[in-house]
Amino acid sequence: MKIFNLRTEIWLPRSRDEIFHFFADPGNLDRLTPPWLRFKILSPSQSAMRVGTRLDYRLRIRGVPIRWQSEISVWEPSQRFVDRQTKGPYSVWVHEHTFATHKGGTLIGDNVEYAVPGGAIVQRFLVAPDIARIFDYRHKVLREMFDSAKMPTFDGFSNATTAHPRRKYS
Repeated sequence: MKIFNLRTEIWLPRSRDEIFHFFADPGNLDRLTPPWLRFKILSPSQSAMRVGTRLDYRLRIRGVPIRWQSEISVWEPSQRFVDRQTKGPYSVWVHEHTFATHKGGTLIGDNVEYAVPGGAIVQRFLVAPDIARIFDYRHKVLREMFDSAKMPTFDGFSNATTAHPRRKYS
């Protein structure tokens, strides 16, 4: 089974704690997920995320209804967390989210390791383009929400720098 890797980064002019707090709330997944996926969280609200928390979702990939379950396998508040697919469309899906203070803001990193049924051909022509669109959408929403030129600060920090996304496949 071939494991593929996607790495993305986006810098936002906000504090690491503020950004992590946003990502720590599963309710915000809907805001970061493109509408064409018709994403819905099925799990009841969690009071706090932690190792072992399981989240159930429903979405559509290319019109096909999918059930997905992920489990938080690493939880290091304000630093990083990892979710692993326990049920879903991928043979492997491990998504590490990292948060680092950088140049007066936060550098958000995503490292996704995944394997798909059908291998490299399915990856190249179906999965990689879909994942690219999803992360492009996510970065657009994050820029709109957290670009300080468009949104008032909560911690007194002000910076008109625009967010910068980067994406790399291997």
